[in-house]
Amino acid sequence: MDYIPNTDADRAEMLKVVGVETVADLFHDVPEQFRFPKLDLPPALTEMEMLQELQALADENDDLNHLACFLGAGAYNHFVPKVVDSIISRGEFYTAYTPYQPEISQGTLQAHFEYQSMITALTGMEVSNVSHYDGATAVAEAVIMALQVGRNKRCNVILSPTLNPQYRDVVHTYTQGMCVKTIGENAPLGDLNALADMCDKDAACVIVQNPDFLGRLYLPAEMQALADRVHGAGAMLIVACDPISLGLFTPPGHYGADVACGEAQPMGNSLSLGGPYVGFFAMKMGEVRKSAGRIVGQTVDVDEERGFNALAAAIYMAAMGKHGLKKAAELTYHKAHYAAKLVDALDDYAVKSDGPFFKEFVVQCPLPIAELNERLLNEWGIVGGYDLGADYPELKDHMLVCVTEMNSKVEIETLAEALAAIAAPASEDLEGQDESLGETEQSDIEEVA
Repeated sequence: MDYIPNTDADRAEMLKVVGVETVADLFHDVPEQFRFPKLDLPPALTEMEMLQELQALADENDDLNHLACFLGAGAYNHFVPKVVDSIISRGEFYTAYTPYQPEISQGTLQAHFEYQSMITALTGMEVSNVSHYDGATAVAEAVIMALQVGRNKRCNVILSPTLNPQYRDVVHTYTQGMCVKTIGENAPLGDLNALADMCDKDAACVIVQNPDFLGRLYLPAEMQALADRVHGAGAMLIVACDPISLGLFTPPGHYGADVACGEAQPMGNSLSLGGPYVGFFAMKMGEVRKSAGRIVGQTVDVDEERGFNALAAAIYMAAMGKHGLKKAAELTYHKAHYAAKLVDALDDYAVKSDGPFFKEFVVQCPLPIAELNERLLNEWGIVGGYDLGADYPELKDHMLVCVTEMNSKVEIETLAEALAAIAAPASEDLEGQDESLGETEQSDIEEVA
């Protein structure tokens, strides 16, 4: 923050205004024996020495400027143009008291209006609000909207098992205490037909993720077929999606989605230790009055000038443009497939992603994921993938690997090299156990004979 000095004359004038003579008089309510406690502090440092000490402490931390990262599962390390931080730091945005006061918040409101416009273009939907707390909240609010559309007579919410587990948890939290039944979470992974089969007169909505949590990308024809069956049953189709993927693939609005929502963190927001992030929410115009959140409208003032009645995501989309966003998606897609090819070629690993995928894929590993990730970090300086066994017991020892445009070819090849090296001792140990077991069995046979 900026340093704003006060002169002796400034301080004297302020003290006069509040009716005291000295700064000490401001603390007269504090008992005297507690006003100046003795502090056991180290010797004072110069500014230069202090910065050096703080830098040394900071260097002890791991960060993604020094480590290769292959962890995704809902929070992604994408490139953020420097113009984003530069513009969001402008006074028009961070000094506005509240966007609800349009007379002093035109910069913020215009940014929100442009954000909505770009989100609708990106998702293929008709209207967007000015975001939610995060992707999980956006999905949960979509469920509440669907229940209201069904006038609370349709109380079944069908959740795909490959919807982000955290999103499913938040949906459960939002609907606890309500007459809502959540089903579908035990359906076969990736089976859209199984979800459609559950959609009947009691269903308010079906929620799927595309690409899903395991990285699988569903084709437009598959999603359109699901939308037709869902709508045929009188329910709504809610699609959670990765906004970066929409720079390359068909948007939800083009294959029948009623709501497109998800996590906008990849667009201009850093990982920030896990949040908070920003949830985008776009829908068809027909049900807009039943949606949550705030919508910024455009109008004109008495002089016929544009005015706005509502930030990093808007600036990111504006800076990248449709060509830049497409390029980021293409790089992500091709690098992820290159990584999957290298990993799948390793003797002790197998890529288990069924069908097309975007930037994440599932890898079956020869040892526990926690142990694997610890060795990747400590021995190779690599942040490994997500342990899927924590959410899917049937995927024990399976890792969700994420690759974005930020991962270089060298990093990807180093990951494959590291995985091979880590698996080699494990394979040798298993072979040794087999040989030892064989010797034991032979000894037992001879003893019985």
